[in-house]
Amino acid sequence: MIEAVIFDVDGTLVDSVDLHAEAWQRAFRKFGKHVSFGAIRRQIGKGSDQLLPVFFSKKELKNLGEEIDNYRGDLFKKEYLPRVKAFPKVRELFERILQDHKQIALASSAKPDELKTYREICNVDDLIQGETSSGNVEKSKPCPDIFEAALEQLGNPPANGVIVIGDTAYDATAAEQANLSTIGLLCGGWTEDELSRAGCIATYRRSARALQRVASAATERTGQLSIVRMKLQSRRR
Repeated sequence: MIEAVIFDVDGTLVDSVDLHAEAWQRAFRKFGKHVSFGAIRRQIGKGSDQLLPVFFSKKELKNLGEEIDNYRGDLFKKEYLPRVKAFPKVRELFERILQDHKQIALASSAKPDELKTYREICNVDDLIQGETSSGNVEKSKPCPDIFEAALEQLGNPPANGVIVIGDTAYDATAAEQANLSTIGLLCGGWTEDELSRAGCIATYRRSARALQRVASAATERTGQLSIVRMKLQSRRR
């Protein structure tokens, strides 16, 4: 049986993906790097430790990486964070999960202060049992560190008793490395096929639909989730 649900935040609970991409684009331009909005948007879901190396050489990162990251962080907090909105029915989703006696954790590649603001925007401070951000781990998604840290905060429930909900292939890849199953939400901009290929056991357009899937999964035997995961792995080979 499912014991806990771990949520990604950006693009899953809050509508922030485009805002992050625009902030990064402006930061890159400030330091002489011109990158398309679409190319940057495709990388949202990673922390800066994983995103910056996609666009900058090791030498550039050694000289400017920290400065770029700090500039982007300040810019986002000042001009973009106040514009972030929660997706509909996030609190209702969490309340339903808690009614079924499941634990909830947030697992985000966001910076700690950004995650704090997201909790307030979603009005879920009193409904979560754990949270991890890029500030708690050495490597952000698509590495598994954030999900592994979230599991520890939840008391290390068995991996086959936990479901991850996220909106990017990076969530699914990171979760799979931690032996977790993922439900993918399409509100972050990734397609159903892309999320399925990354390892999602199901995909939905809105959190309300995801709630129905979580409620169903909570009544399934963990072995059934393992069978689904094995089928997906076989299909990707």
